[in-house]
Amino acid sequence: MDTQLLKACEEKARQWLSPQYDEETRKEVQAMLDAEDKTPLIEAFYKDLEFGTGGLRGIMGAGSNRMNIYTVGAATQGLANYLKECFKSLPQISVVVGHDVRNNSRKFAELVADIFSANGIKVYLFDSCQPTPEVSFAIRHLGCQSGVNITASHNPKEYNGYKAYWSDGAQMIAPHDVETINYVNAITSVDQIKFTPNKELIQIIGRDIDEAYLKAIHELSLSPEIDRKHHDMKIVYTPIHGTGLRLNFESIKMWGFDNIIHVPEQDVQSGDFPTVPSPNPENPEAMEMGIAKARETGADIILASDPDADRIGVVVRDKKGEYQLLNGNQICMIFMYYLITRNAELGKLTGNEYVVKTIVTTETIKRIADANNVECFDCYTGFKWIADVMRNMEGVKRYLGGGEESFGFLPETFCRDKDSVSSISLMCEIAAWAAEQGLNLYELVIDIYAKYGLSRERGVSVVRPGKSGADEIVAMMKNFRENPPKTLAGSEVVLIKDYADLNCTDLKSGDITKMNFPTTSNVLQFFTAAGDKVSIRPSGTEPKIKFYIEVREDMPSKDQYETIVKHADEHIDQILKELGVD
Repeated sequence: MDTQLLKACEEKARQWLSPQYDEETRKEVQAMLDAEDKTPLIEAFYKDLEFGTGGLRGIMGAGSNRMNIYTVGAATQGLANYLKECFKSLPQISVVVGHDVRNNSRKFAELVADIFSANGIKVYLFDSCQPTPEVSFAIRHLGCQSGVNITASHNPKEYNGYKAYWSDGAQMIAPHDVETINYVNAITSVDQIKFTPNKELIQIIGRDIDEAYLKAIHELSLSPEIDRKHHDMKIVYTPIHGTGLRLNFESIKMWGFDNIIHVPEQDVQSGDFPTVPSPNPENPEAMEMGIAKARETGADIILASDPDADRIGVVVRDKKGEYQLLNGNQICMIFMYYLITRNAELGKLTGNEYVVKTIVTTETIKRIADANNVECFDCYTGFKWIADVMRNMEGVKRYLGGGEESFGFLPETFCRDKDSVSSISLMCEIAAWAAEQGLNLYELVIDIYAKYGLSRERGVSVVRPGKSGADEIVAMMKNFRENPPKTLAGSEVVLIKDYADLNCTDLKSGDITKMNFPTTSNVLQFFTAAGDKVSIRPSGTEPKIKFYIEVREDMPSKDQYETIVKHADEHIDQILKELGVD
């Protein structure tokens, strides 16, 4: 054990035994100091929990590197100070505060509300847990300057988090993210945090916002008559113990579907997530109970949301009757295909529409958009960047939808974060629209591939822990930049996009053009003549480097789907081997 590190952690921990900290915290810290095993002490104090561009996220407990009333308090005081500087001309600054189902989420949300009010800021505090996108909606709906949602999304139960939003309902980008971090970092003592609330400045909100939000979502429907016709379609929905429980069921019913099948064990709202190892609808094991219920009832579609109800999971039934979990690229592709195709069917495409996807999301979406004269914007990973495109295009072009491969989609403009409530209702409508054509969602995916070419994607993370691992990741990126592959799986690399300097290099002509992105990022992409795409980026928060592989295959006949998928998987295997990825 590093004795110097242990000594520093012990010194820091003893500061948390002072009367500034409550009795519960002091007891927990003392227990760590007294324990023979010093690992928990070191983990809790070896660094400060960082307020990053997305806020806070960490394990709950006492300590400077943990989510607790003091780290949450410092974050809120720093944000309050920044808001008071930015909006000092306003007679009253206001914010929305919400939370998810996690342990301590209500406690943290009430603390955040108290601190904002102690700083003279008006607070609209939700009366109970609600979906993350509803916080974004409420900020815009109530005309607030900022907002905070207490959530750790789909992280394990030990975690909680703090998401900060700006006045447009989106998570912050420059300059507000960096400035907020500076203001939060300036809070170096508990004495700087104003804990004594002004209760007159805290207003409880709830059902009134729910109704406005649900009404806005219902107006997104493009096929209400088809929804009514297929009202009895069997739909399994599970909130996986999360905040989607009430509003998703209400929204699906508002859209006209009345045969919604519950997974009762997962309707229990609990921060312990008792039925799943991880409450993440991306993971097959999180969908197992929903699939079992579908088998029992004969349902064709299983839908799920994560604990804060911003991500969506979709399971469909294939030709053999087996249930298949769609990946995030397929979910995003289905949404974009429907929104573009249905708008065209209704005569609503004027040539002034656009969609947004992240740079690592399937290029099939761009092919669909291009074929329908719809502009497709690429942006960095994260919905704050999709929201940035929306902000820039406000009043210029009509937004149809935006999404990313990590199971998030947004089909509306009245919210600026991914939204499972609108997305799940819209997916039900898409299933009904497909049924009207004699297809289920699995067959619709094949239909899209038949029209626009099959794309197959796979993400691989290579973990390299420690200082040596970090150095190795730096060396890998340097090598890919200095020695890019000339071919991948037998196809010539024709284009390189390097987001570190925003250079796009056409290897055929030698032309180098600048890409229009709001900032640089350590991401590298290779495109081949065959239409394959490789994206490489180190993680900003974990000791790993991520590879996103997308290959394109022609599909002359829908009957060949499974054969071509097998060939595409082998194609991906070959690319990974050539890249030297384990």
